[in-house]
Amino acid sequence: MRIGVPTETRPGERLVAASPASVAQLITLGYEVAVERGAGVHAAFLDAQYEAAGATLVDAATAWGADVVTCVNAPSAEQIAHLTPDAALVSLVAPQSSPELLENLKDRGVTALALDAVPRISRAQSIDVLSTLSNVAGYRAVIEAAEQYGGMFTGQVTAAGKTAPATVFVIGAGVAGLAAIGAASSLGAQVRAFDVRPEVAEQIGSMGGQFVHAPEAQQAVSADGYAKPLTQEQQDAAMRVYAAEAAKADVIVTTALVRGTAPTTITAEVVAGMRPGSVVVDLAASGGGNCELTVPGETVVSDNGVTVIGYTDLTSRMPRHTSTLFGTNIVHLMELLTPGKDGTLVLDLEDPVQRGMTVARAGEIMWPPPPVAVSAAPAAPTGPTPEELAEKARLAQEHAVAKAKRRNLLYGGGAIAALVLLSFADSATVQHLTVLSLAVIVGFYVISNVKHSLHTPLMAQTNAISGIILVGALLQIGSADALVSTLAFVAAAVASINIFGGFLVTYRMLGMFRKDA
Repeated sequence: MRIGVPTETRPGERLVAASPASVAQLITLGYEVAVERGAGVHAAFLDAQYEAAGATLVDAATAWGADVVTCVNAPSAEQIAHLTPDAALVSLVAPQSSPELLENLKDRGVTALALDAVPRISRAQSIDVLSTLSNVAGYRAVIEAAEQYGGMFTGQVTAAGKTAPATVFVIGAGVAGLAAIGAASSLGAQVRAFDVRPEVAEQIGSMGGQFVHAPEAQQAVSADGYAKPLTQEQQDAAMRVYAAEAAKADVIVTTALVRGTAPTTITAEVVAGMRPGSVVVDLAASGGGNCELTVPGETVVSDNGVTVIGYTDLTSRMPRHTSTLFGTNIVHLMELLTPGKDGTLVLDLEDPVQRGMTVARAGEIMWPPPPVAVSAAPAAPTGPTPEELAEKARLAQEHAVAKAKRRNLLYGGGAIAALVLLSFADSATVQHLTVLSLAVIVGFYVISNVKHSLHTPLMAQTNAISGIILVGALLQIGSADALVSTLAFVAAAVASINIFGGFLVTYRMLGMFRKDA
C-alpha cells in the first residue's frame, strides 16, 4: 500500500505530517511513501531529503489519491473529493465539532482515523498527537512570554545590583501546563501552578513548580481522565485563587481547554489588577480563550499595560521539531495498524485504541465510540490490618532491645580491654592513646554536625590534615625496625591517596560551576 503525505494548505500552517526520518521508518513497515513536492519546505525538510529517505515525490492529486493519506489538519471538501473510496485518512478531525466533515467522509466511503480522538490510556500514549502538540505549545508559550516580558526570568546578582526572578503562574497542569512549568523553571523563574485536580501536585513539583493548594476549589477527575465540571462554590473559590495569584505574577500561562471549550479563568477585572508590563499567554485561544481580553491569533495590550498573547499557531512556530514528533506519532500508529509489517493496513475494531480513533468507515459514521473507562486518580493503597501493625511493632521493639544489649556488651568489653591495656602500658603510650581518643571523639562530633550537602567539599579540604600523617610516616620509613618501616610506608601511601583524591574531587566539583567548563 502507498502512504500519501500532502502539503498542508491551511493559511499560516508550516507543519508536515512526515519527516524524512519517519518516512524511512514507514518504508521499513512495507509501505511505499509518496510526498507532495514542497510539503516539508516550511519545516526545513527538503525534497532531496525525502528522496534520500526512500520517498517518491508527487503532485497534490497523487498524494491525496494514495491508499493511506496522512496530514496534520482536517481536509477540505475539495481534498476529500480526491480521496479514493476505501482509502484511509489519518489526520486531526475534531469529530465532536465537525458533523459536516464526518458526513463528507462517510459519503466518500473513507475510513477516517482521528488523531485527536486517541483514547486516554497508557498504551496509546505513543500515538497521542494532542499530547505532542500540547507539549510543544506549552514550551513555546514560555518563549513567547519571555520575548514580551521586559525583564529576565532568572534572578541576577551583579556589581550593578540585584534583580529578583520573574514570577510565573500556570493555570492547568496537563501536558501543556507541565511543559510550561518546566520551561519557565529552567529559565530561572519562580513558578507557581494551580489545577483543580489535586493529584497533580507531585507532577508540578517534579517540573520545578510550586503547587498552589486550594482544597475548596479542587476535586477528583471523571472516568475519562478529565476534570469534572466545578460546582458554583468551587468555581468561585478557583476564581479567587486566580485573582490572588495574578496580582503577584509577572507572567501567566493559561491552558484550560476541555473538549475544545475554554472556560474563563482570567477576567478583565483580574487583568486590571496585574502589574504593568505583565504578560498573559492564552493557550486556549483556539477555544475562545481563558482570558476575557484574548483575541485569537493576535496580541493585545490592556489599558494598564498587560500584554495578552492569543496565538493559535504556537506549534507551527516550531515547525521542524513539531513535525518530527508528529511524524513519529504516525509511525507508532502505523506500527499498530500493520501487525505483519507487510505494508498492509489492518484495522481491528476490537482494539479500544483503534475503535476510539475510527470516526468513519465503509459509509458509516462511527462517532462517538464506546466509552473507555479510565481514571487519572491513583488507586487507594491497601494498608496492613491492625493485627499486622501490632505484630510489626512488637518485633521492632524486640529488635531494638536486642540491639541495645549487643551495643552495651560491645562498649563494656571495649572499656575493659582499654583499662587492661592502660594498666600495663608506659606513660608515653598512655599519653598517645589519650590524644588518639580525644581526636576520635572531637572528629566524630565535628563531622556529624555538618550538613550532608557539605560533606564532600568539607572532607576534600580537611583531608589535607592527612599531611601530618604523611610527614610522620616519611620520618619513620627509614627506621631500622622492619615492622615500623612497613607500617610507615603503608601510612604514607594511604595518606597520599587521601590528600590528592580530596583535592581532585574539589577541583572537579568547582569545575561544574565554571561557565567556561
